[in-house]
Amino acid sequence: MSSLIKDFVNRVEFDSYEDFKNNFEFKVPENFNFAYDVVDRYAKEDPEKLALLWCNDEGEEEKFTFADMKRYSDKAANLIKSYGIKKGNKVMLTLKNRYEFWFSIIALHKIGAIPVPATHMLKKKDIVYRIEKATIDMVISVDDSELLAEFDKAELDLGIKLKKLVVSANKKSFEGWDDFKESLENVGADFNRPTDDEATKNEDIMILYFSSGTSGQPKMVGHDFRYPLAHIITSKYWHNAIENGLHHTSADTGWMKAVWGGLYGQWIVGTGVFIYDYDRFNPVNLIEKIEKYQINTFCAPPTIYRFLIKEDLSKYDFSSLSYCTTAGEPLNPEVYNKVQDIFGLKLKEGFGQTETVISVANFVWMDPKPGSMGKPAPCFNVSLLNDDDKEVDVGDEGEISIETSNMPPGLFKGYYRDEEKTNEVWYDNYYHSGDTAWKDEDGFLWFVGRNDDIIKSSGYRIGPFEVESALISHRSVLECAITGTPDPIRGQIVKATIVLSKGYEPTDELKKELQDHVKLITAPYKYPRVIKFVDELPKTISGKIRRVKIRNEDKIKS
Repeated sequence: MSSLIKDFVNRVEFDSYEDFKNNFEFKVPENFNFAYDVVDRYAKEDPEKLALLWCNDEGEEEKFTFADMKRYSDKAANLIKSYGIKKGNKVMLTLKNRYEFWFSIIALHKIGAIPVPATHMLKKKDIVYRIEKATIDMVISVDDSELLAEFDKAELDLGIKLKKLVVSANKKSFEGWDDFKESLENVGADFNRPTDDEATKNEDIMILYFSSGTSGQPKMVGHDFRYPLAHIITSKYWHNAIENGLHHTSADTGWMKAVWGGLYGQWIVGTGVFIYDYDRFNPVNLIEKIEKYQINTFCAPPTIYRFLIKEDLSKYDFSSLSYCTTAGEPLNPEVYNKVQDIFGLKLKEGFGQTETVISVANFVWMDPKPGSMGKPAPCFNVSLLNDDDKEVDVGDEGEISIETSNMPPGLFKGYYRDEEKTNEVWYDNYYHSGDTAWKDEDGFLWFVGRNDDIIKSSGYRIGPFEVESALISHRSVLECAITGTPDPIRGQIVKATIVLSKGYEPTDELKKELQDHVKLITAPYKYPRVIKFVDELPKTISGKIRRVKIRNEDKIKS
């Protein structure tokens, strides 16, 4: 059986980006449900087709066909429903990259209950916030004893009792938590698609993610049941996933990038998904997995590529790897060039948010310009708007905004239970992303920074990305964050917080060398007047640098 993509789009093949942008359309079925209309359909028509290949650092490995996925998701649906969970109830999933995440999320789609994936690094206050904001009814978690204790403390604080399942790797029991695997064995393997009021509709909320929260409290982003279809663009035309191939996206399931690159679009276009479940990231281990399992297409945030290119990769065979993509943070040209040198591949950057799917990218037909996000996706009318909501001229900076009078699949339904926040970003038929970019004469978009990250110094507007790119091009810099720090004369001055590469020590001489290096590469007024060397940068679970944390620490000190 071939992939299902042809059933959900007007055309599959296109001659050029222009052909794609002008002529691509979705065909959205009535009451589409990914779990039944993709997973179960493959299970019926091509049951032995590979869905998921999973491994960890303990040598464990599991392969799941679509027949397996139907069986386990049916059993999981019966198990979850036995706890009284029904359509519209919220179930938090803190499952890291355990394969039970895939059983659970598909099961919840079948029930019509709403999965709320979250990082396993949550603390009590984070859990309390999420339970209250989303009205969580149930939790399915990995067997991290510290995390489970945080959930238990949150219950005490709130005076509630959650329904709780734990995925225990070693059959260890945890008081107050039922064992997911053991319970799964004791339920039936058939789950019928509801046809009554419990049946899902396209406009129902299918999934809730809390935004990554680079500034302020995270917001709840809701997507409807059309959302998986929008990831056809992600996987087919950006990731370039291939029929019966194997795709890997490096992402924890607490981050929406996990379903961008490890579920919906990949399975619709017929490629298998590779999942590497590690406790601590090690670039060499990842490279060994790419080689061993013959990964065909690969996506990771720039942070991971930065670590990979610092290693000696000469002894590894990457011949299976045909395509590389990146998103999550802007791509520095220096990283692009080194990836091309090592892998022989042009790294294709893309841009999207928790609120969207891939909305700007270097698509398969395009020759990328290193450092550019690419061009707008079809079905998304992307404009760069100024403070008066007027489109800016070529070369001028504006806020990335998506026209919403004709709602495409993949755009969020608004911030769940927060009309005020929704109205702040969604008005006059535009969703305002909060990100600033400029467009060149060829239509390529270039990222400048989050609106809150733009530095205003002595009348200049300085985007952090350009300065970061300049610094990363120096051999001593592994990664860095550029922020504005208070200054009584200039208002703000540029500060660089830097993680050094192996073999380099923080010295005043190196600070001066880095400042001079930036002055040579970009406008001299942008150089960092303050440089701080650190062991690591503050980041969200998705790998995004939390510049707001650095700024807040500087405000306290000043």
